[in-house]
Amino acid sequence: MFYYFHDVKLHGRAFWTHNPHMLYIRAGWRLQLYLSVSTSKVTNKMKFLVVLLATVAFSECVFRVPLIKGKTARQKLQEKGLWEEYRKRFPYRPMNKFIQTGIESMTNDADMSYYGVISIGTPPQSFNVIFDSGSSNLWVPSVSCSSQACQNHNEFNPQDSSTFSTNSESISIQYGTGSMTGYLGTDTVQVGGISVANQVFGLSETEAPFMAEMAADGILGLAFQSIASDDVVPVFANMVSQGLVSQAMFSVYLSSNSEQGSEVVFGGVDSNYYTGEITWIPLTSATYWQIQMDSVTINGQTVACSGGCQAIIDTGTSQIVGPTNDINNMNAYVGASTDQYGDASVSCQNIQSMPDITFTLNGNAFTIPASAYVSETSYGCNTGFGQSSSDLWILGDVFIRQFYTVFDTANQYVGLAPAA
Repeated sequence: MFYYFHDVKLHGRAFWTHNPHMLYIRAGWRLQLYLSVSTSKVTNKMKFLVVLLATVAFSECVFRVPLIKGKTARQKLQEKGLWEEYRKRFPYRPMNKFIQTGIESMTNDADMSYYGVISIGTPPQSFNVIFDSGSSNLWVPSVSCSSQACQNHNEFNPQDSSTFSTNSESISIQYGTGSMTGYLGTDTVQVGGISVANQVFGLSETEAPFMAEMAADGILGLAFQSIASDDVVPVFANMVSQGLVSQAMFSVYLSSNSEQGSEVVFGGVDSNYYTGEITWIPLTSATYWQIQMDSVTINGQTVACSGGCQAIIDTGTSQIVGPTNDINNMNAYVGASTDQYGDASVSCQNIQSMPDITFTLNGNAFTIPASAYVSETSYGCNTGFGQSSSDLWILGDVFIRQFYTVFDTANQYVGLAPAA
């Protein structure tokens, strides 16, 4: 049965504040529901309180994948004294993955740090993957990969899986400085206790050299099928179509500093990860998780995105990325100095006095402090703003760490709430 809800509370905390949105309630949930109904006999202001009690706890209705916050490629290369050489050879081009060419694309982001474990095959073979809301395909290295980058990672062996099949269709993922090539296969994929049958995924046979420094073995894309290479059905879309999750949504919590504590929740949200209410923002394009951004302001002054722009919520990008002139303007306002590679540094002693930055999304203000947009390491302090030649913005992990993020595929909304 389907209901339209104005407010839903889970164990006394705000869970859903769409007005109105269709929400599927699975029998067995312990939910407190505030139902708004409008008919010829009932006005919009009238509310009915419905209490559903059952023995199945909420934790049994969602599936969780813990994320590890590991060392980034930048950190590892700095420790080896190789960072300067690396960024000359592999310049950061964050917009590559958002260029529609008909071929899956990805960028060489040296600051990616969150990854989780999935398994593929029967018996299962495990892989560390980046859960990437900015792409749509799943791919991992294969044992037939000849590149050095594959030798540093877990590799899938098709011969060890009794459920694997393939028609040898090729796949290519383009990078700013190279590519991954391979072929498509089909097998059972396990994600957070969910077993997805007949999932098509990529097996790499060559990989760009910079992948050798990445902590993750591969990528699990969480964007829409419309941008998937070879029109492959994404993993989460298969979860929904196979009836494996009770709601067509997933949510992401990213911890700020600790290695543990980050999580992807499939099939719902966890109210322990946020405070207040969720603000819902409609997608302007159901390709990536793309929304309307009105402006970027500092102390009430518009410093970027003047007149409005488009932004993508992307768990697979580490920084907040925007047009070069806008990013330079933001860095200048906060007192940062930008080098030839676009990295902007500040004095670590100035962080406490640096201003907040407000991103207004579809009329809603989301503010992040300097402690969130400046990263501090033993090598100094840098802002988390990246330059690009596109007018499109990316709100990556620097932004998502501050706001628990819900991705509603059925209704095509993004939900944001202050992270707890």
